[in-house]
Amino acid sequence: MSGVPQALESRFIGSMRIEVERSVHLGVTRSGSRRFDILKGGSFEGPRVHGTILPGGSDSLLQRSDGSYHPDVRLAMESDDGQTVLITYRGIRTASEAVNFRLMAGEHVPYTEFYLRSAVFFETASEKYDWLNRIVTVGVGRREGATVVYEVFEIL
Repeated sequence: MSGVPQALESRFIGSMRIEVERSVHLGVTRSGSRRFDILKGGSFEGPRVHGTILPGGSDSLLQRSDGSYHPDVRLAMESDDGQTVLITYRGIRTASEAVNFRLMAGEHVPYTEFYLRSAVFFETASEKYDWLNRIVTVGVGRREGATVVYEVFEIL
């Protein structure tokens, strides 16, 4: 069909590294097995924005009966020039049972061995970073021990 994109183009926004401080296991709810992660902080490094992920963010992580994990994250970033940005994302992680075991053990597992994708959204009052309010991004994630790393791309 003419005029319909056959592929999406993207532009690299940055690498987001998030450390987990502690986890609270809530047990099995009606939705699945729920874990609440309190985030220690981290960093965001990109060509147009870079800063510190502030302590106190959270992930209300759900494991469904099919074994898939669904992060639901809220965190705040302070840019290197003092601007505050809210970052939220929801996503899906799927992996084989063996890879899930390795991930839970804190082993570094290459991102090519499992699927972790999230829709990342930004919100800020900063005029300088207002462009973040008006884009859709996708994070391609991986785990490095207690750190979650996303390569974040704007969908053009």
